[in-house]
Amino acid sequence: MSSGKTETKTKGYIEIDQEFCKGCQICMPFCPKDAIYLSEKLNASGYLPVRLNSESGCTGCAICAVVCPEVAIEVYRD
Repeated sequence: MSSGKTETKTKGYIEIDQEFCKGCQICMPFCPKDAIYLSEKLNASGYLPVRLNSESGCTGCAICAVVCPEVAIEVYRD
């Protein structure tokens, strides 16, 4: 019997180089899972980099990495 809850299965994940990211937020609207959010902690250059919500169900689609002008995002697929 089903409990009515649907689990989000993670198919991939991203790693964001916090020092390369300038917090431009270009990647955020492209994420189909709304998994990328703005950090509250400044990096060494004084920017607020983006972060991945690890419970988001990232699909590893790589759209965020393609649109990132700083090449700060690496994509891994399970």
